[in-house]
Amino acid sequence: MAKERIILGIDPGTTIMGFGLIKVDGKTMRFMQLNELDLKKYDDHYLKLKLIFERTIELIETHHPDEIAIEAPFYGKNVQSMLKLGRAQGVAMAAGLSRQVPITEYSPKKIKMAITGNGNASKEQVAKMLQSLLGLQTLPNNLDATDGLAAAVCHFYNSGKVSLGKSYSGWAAFVKQNPKKID
Repeated sequence: MAKERIILGIDPGTTIMGFGLIKVDGKTMRFMQLNELDLKKYDDHYLKLKLIFERTIELIETHHPDEIAIEAPFYGKNVQSMLKLGRAQGVAMAAGLSRQVPITEYSPKKIKMAITGNGNASKEQVAKMLQSLLGLQTLPNNLDATDGLAAAVCHFYNSGKVSLGKSYSGWAAFVKQNPKKID
């Protein structure tokens, strides 16, 4: 593992994609950036997916992250919402994989647990803990950005541990871990 590395955290969504970047030097993390891609003004779902892909590529080409941590879709009752979230996550992952950036996926509960010690913490609790941990002066109005940052911090805390979650180092690894099922 490199001594200094950059972790891009992504909270995928078709309304808002939150993201955050941290720089890690040894056992120290430092805040770099936190922002969101607002997709509310677009009606076309496929255009939203294209914009998520393009923004993720832009973040990779600008900041050169060594790793990407992404929040996995949570299991809800609305199947259509889950499908849309899965697609958003998939295109963000595809962007990272196309640039050979290793990706690790974390459940929302695991991210909340890593940041606050409580897997059922609210978005506000996660944001306040990140503000304290990283010395953020202010918090954004929309907390999807802090959720993306939380994924990066969760990955930092889980680095070097035996069980990280699902990780993919490239397309070959993704295909190997997700074989095509034939009915």
